[in-house]
Amino acid sequence: MSAVTYVLGYTGRVTLNGLYAVAKVCVLINDTANWAFIQPLRGKGLRVRSTVEHFVQFGVNSLPIVGLICFLIGGIMAMQAVYLLRSFGATQYVANLVGVIAVRELAPLMTAILLSGRSGSAITAEIGTMKVSEEIDALEVMGLNPTKHLVVPKFLAMVTAIPCLTILGSFIMIFGGFSVTVWIVGVEPGVYINNTIQSIKIRDFATGLSKSFFYGIVICLVGVYRGFQVEGGAEGVGHMTTSSVVTSIFLIILVDLLFTYLFFF
Repeated sequence: MSAVTYVLGYTGRVTLNGLYAVAKVCVLINDTANWAFIQPLRGKGLRVRSTVEHFVQFGVNSLPIVGLICFLIGGIMAMQAVYLLRSFGATQYVANLVGVIAVRELAPLMTAILLSGRSGSAITAEIGTMKVSEEIDALEVMGLNPTKHLVVPKFLAMVTAIPCLTILGSFIMIFGGFSVTVWIVGVEPGVYINNTIQSIKIRDFATGLSKSFFYGIVICLVGVYRGFQVEGGAEGVGHMTTSSVVTSIFLIILVDLLFTYLFFF
């Protein structure tokens, strides 16, 4: 086999596999939107209890680790900013820097990355295990739609939980910066709070929440898609779980880039 034939064949396979994956994701998005928003209006019902249980799993149970990481990152940002601004005698403006970056960028991004590792992988592992044990086939045999019973509760819980965690994470991150700047550097608390309020605009909150909503969509759909791709038993579950986290983080960064371009460039 010549090098040209190998390169063309490899390129063709990658392209076809990519197009197939895009088509499958589009079908998954269509089915999820249909069962989440359209079919309930036609009396087909919505699994509210399961959605609430997943919201607790994705949101409430993730709050301790999200809060801790956001607090530490807020403190780190404040220390880095103090190091740079102290030579200019402008340490009171640390509040502006920490507040804007936390609300616009770091709180939504860190929350999404943490949930992709904690909850996105769990979604893939759960659905993948059900697939290899033929539980999904059993649902279909019983006349139950897998999208309605497995995907929609996770989807609604995820797109609700991440914005809530993002709001809490933003305030915790700002408090982390406040703790370092006020209690260690010695900036007046009133000055810090006033500068934070003046620097953060409604647009900043809108940007962070918009990002977090789409991050939730990405994490859930990638987790579900990878779960349905699982083959080959426990080894396949582990492989797809890893792939789910890596793919989610890559797409989260891509969505972040797109929103930054649309809002600020």
